[in-house]
Parts: sequence; structure tokens; C-alpha cells
Amino acid sequence: MNERTGDVKELNIAMIGTGFMGKAHSLAYSAMPLFFWPPPATPVRKVVVDVTDDLASSARDRLGFADYATDWKDVVGRSDIDVVDICTPNNCHAEIAIAAAKAGKHILCEKPLALDAAEAKTMLDAVEAAGVTHMVAFNYRHTPAVIMAKQLVDAGRIGQILTFHGRYLQDWSADPGTPLSWRFQKKLAGSGALGDVGTHIIDMTRYIVGELESVNAIVRTHIPERPRQKGAFDKMASAQRDASGPKGPVDVDDALITMIRFANGAAGTIEASRNAYGHHNGLGFEINGTKGSIIFDYQRLNELQVMFADDPIELHGFRTLHMGPAHPYGEHLWPIPGLGVGYIDVKIIECFNFIKAVIEGRPGEPNFRDGYEIARISDAIVASGVSQKWESVADY
Repeated sequence: MNERTGDVKELNIAMIGTGFMGKAHSLAYSAMPLFFWPPPATPVRKVVVDVTDDLASSARDRLGFADYATDWKDVVGRSDIDVVDICTPNNCHAEIAIAAAKAGKHILCEKPLALDAAEAKTMLDAVEAAGVTHMVAFNYRHTPAVIMAKQLVDAGRIGQILTFHGRYLQDWSADPGTPLSWRFQKKLAGSGALGDVGTHIIDMTRYIVGELESVNAIVRTHIPERPRQKGAFDKMASAQRDASGPKGPVDVDDALITMIRFANGAAGTIEASRNAYGHHNGLGFEINGTKGSIIFDYQRLNELQVMFADDPIELHGFRTLHMGPAHPYGEHLWPIPGLGVGYIDVKIIECFNFIKAVIEGRPGEPNFRDGYEIARISDAIVASGVSQKWESVADY
């Protein structure tokens, strides 16, 4: 950790993986000090890693890193590296994270944490033994409106939670011509819609409502084979779809629906799908309590719908809160309400929270323990999809 002018420190970042998430993380590292000044520390884009010289050197130039490498094993032990940022496919997370922890590096890892709960536990054990800061990039929980929803719940504004209904619906893979990227292969992804988008809403569910006790799920694969992908990166855009080439099998889920029993007595549902036409990024939830309700839709991420039963009867009904300076992180992002934030702004907040945790010497939020608990819930959902019975999360 290098001293800078005054009290601001520098943290040297080694980022493994250069796809879309690598781009988003790089932009967040660059922009975070501009919004959160003075920052807890300044992230320095030191070295970026990809599997070939062409990919890595190109990423260095386009993502603003000082250096590049083609083998992460040559990077995680370097004395000039403080943070290892893992933006690889899911099957690589555990090996990189465990090696980084043993080398004493702080770790930011993309979601889901691991292929399954057993693998996630090895990662959790490694970071706790090393005493390093660790965080999982469930970025959506850093959305100001979501944080506001949690604050309202914690303050008792909607009373005791009765039901929670969460969803994450996308349509980028509804077309059978969507290429067979790593996201459709169990050995690389662990699961499909469940790990890719379902874990986001599971994280949000735990964050706002509390621990899930048991689940009863339906898990489906709607498209059993897809055209084999050409090139190194995911091809999600409709213009890149081609159903005419050779196909390969899909061995992960396309969609799931599960009922939930919460440890606090509440009940609910979670739905996740990548085959829901018309829902481009349909992440959202509704919470019903004894004193009111809250609705959030990420496609209108600067708004929160609230209804409070203790309002005068003539004012009953949902009203819209527009996020602004009075709301979480608003003083850093907007001069007036209604200007709005977007995906990258949320990644900037995530970056700030991670760097702040490093400087304060504590786990980030959400951290590897959260990632492990989410993996246990995910494993229970998969098992319930097979057994068609209620499955206790405690068994996984």
C-alpha cells in the first residue's frame, strides 16, 4: 500500500478477466475518486490478465492498466499488488481466490462466488484464515433505492414483513440462436439462470428480509441445445445470434420459480429467467408488511414505490420516491432529485464500499460468507427442482 499526497493512499489492482465485467470494474476504479472525494484510497489499475497476449495487451490499452499478463499465477503473488479482482467465468473463481488469499491479497470476486456451496466454503475458509478483505460483486444491492427500501424496512415503516416476491427476468437468451457461451455449460458456470441472475435476487432477498429457511422450486431448461460460440467473449446481442451453425448441449437451467419460507416467519417467492421476452433487465421485488408495502423495479432504478398504512386514509395508495441528495449516497451523485443514476453509478458505489472496507480492515458487504450462504440456498433450489419437495437450506 503506497502513500500518496496527504492522507490518501493508493491500492494497486490486479484484475483477472477482461470481458464486460472487466470493463465495468475498470470504469468504476477510474471514476470512484471523482464522486467520493477524498476517497478512502485511490485504486490504481496496475495489471490486467487474460489468456492470450493479444487479449491481455488490448485490455491493458482499452481499460487503462499500466501492465498486462497472460497467467494470473504470475500476478497474485506480486509484492506490488494489493487487490485481486476476479472477473472470470465461475469455474475459475475458487482457485484464483484461494491463491490470492494465501498471498495476503484483498479480493473482489464477481458473482456467483462459486460453482456450489462446497466450493464456496473453501473460499470462505481461505479468506478468513488469511484475514484479508473479501467481497462478492452483487452490485445491485448498492442501488440507492434498494438501500432506501432496506432502511424503511429496518425502521419499521411497513411493520412486520408478511410476504416478499422477487424476480429477475431477462430475455437475451430466449432466442434459440443465442450462442452456447460458458454461461450455458455446467462445468464452467455451475448453474444457468439461477447463478447468473437468480443469485442477485437471492442476495437482495437476504439483504432486506433475512435468512431463507427452506425452498420448494420448479427448475426448467427450455432450450436443450444452442449454436456453438465463436470468439472469446459472450455474444448476448440479438445481432450476434446465429442458429445455423453446429450446436452443443445446454446442461444448466433456463428458468426457475421457488416458494420461500423465511426464518422470521415471512413467506415469499423468487422467479428467475433468461427466457422472458420483453424483460431486458427485469430485476425487482414487492414487500408487503403489516403497516405498508414497497415496490422496486430496476428498470426504473431511481424510483421506489411506497405505501404506508399509517398515512391518512385519503392518502392511501402507492406514491413514488425519486432518489436524490436526501437518499443513500445521493450527496455524492446528484445535485437535485430526478437526475438519476445508472448501472455504472451503482458499480462506482460498490467500488467505494469495497475500497473503504479494505482501508478499515474488515470484510466488505456482501462478503464471501454471504456468497457461501447464497450458494447453499442455490444448491437447495437445485435439489428441490429434482425432488419436487421442500428442501431445508440447513441441509446444504
